[in-house]
Amino acid sequence: MAAIPTHVKAWTYSEYGKTVNVLKFAQSVPLPSLKEDQVLIKVAAASLNPIDYKRAEGMFKDTDSPLPTVPGYDVAGVVVKVGSEVKKFKVGDEVYGDINENAVVHPKVIGSLSEYTAAEEKLLAHKPQNLTFAEAASLPLTIETAYEGLQQAGFSAGKSILVLGGAGGVGTHIIQLAKHVFGASKVAATSSTGKLELLRNLGADLPIDYTKENFEDLPEKFDVVYDAVGQTDRAFKALKEGGKVVTIVPPGFPPAIFFMLTSNGAILEKLKPYLESGKVKPILDPESPFPFSQTVEAFSYLETGRATGKVVVHPIP
Repeated sequence: MAAIPTHVKAWTYSEYGKTVNVLKFAQSVPLPSLKEDQVLIKVAAASLNPIDYKRAEGMFKDTDSPLPTVPGYDVAGVVVKVGSEVKKFKVGDEVYGDINENAVVHPKVIGSLSEYTAAEEKLLAHKPQNLTFAEAASLPLTIETAYEGLQQAGFSAGKSILVLGGAGGVGTHIIQLAKHVFGASKVAATSSTGKLELLRNLGADLPIDYTKENFEDLPEKFDVVYDAVGQTDRAFKALKEGGKVVTIVPPGFPPAIFFMLTSNGAILEKLKPYLESGKVKPILDPESPFPFSQTVEAFSYLETGRATGKVVVHPIP
């Protein structure tokens, strides 16, 4: 294995603003130092999430880490060094995960859009053998968010669910997990016209074209509505009596359950059999992957709000 450098290539920003204006390529960023409970990862692929550009725009600067920052939460790569307390991984292991335990409180200064990044072992899992690095990098933040929201809503076998934003990064996983992991009796989901077939392929029994009909006007009501787009006020109109709305879009007013993900590698390990069997699949946008040199273009594409599934950057560098 090649020697680990002291400085790495990475994408970085030194001021808050639109990614197209502030994100710059840096040839020489100091390698992150390794804590006892962390592993150093040679990054193979990273995926982008809306939180990356919201953070870059300064939306949670009060709790952010100091600038300059290398963005990126989701990573897939190879362990090149382990801290003294690490038990689960060894050098050479292929791993993936969301490297920030709390998304908005002091996220890492050196994120995944870098040749190397460091992360706590509890945030990581072994990469399923059948997935490429690009596919694995697409999963952590969104699939963990989908799973955690279903847990928070008390979702279980035999219940019905409506997913608002079924074709997005989180929505594609809510549909799959609800159907194939939790055992939903019925899955409905909203998307634009061109994405209805994808919803069906993922396991949705009732794809709803939001350009043609309002979900709250359907005669059918649901045990859970999972709002991944910010329509919480309307979501309550689609609930059965005693049902629950869960949302990941602030402010998520009560009685909706609003939450932000706490990254946890154990969720990825739990879902590994479903990923390995192909019951649950990574969904990459057809434009993906973007090469490392086109990270700014990848952000611009994600920021259109039109991506299907995930936008991935690969190979890195």
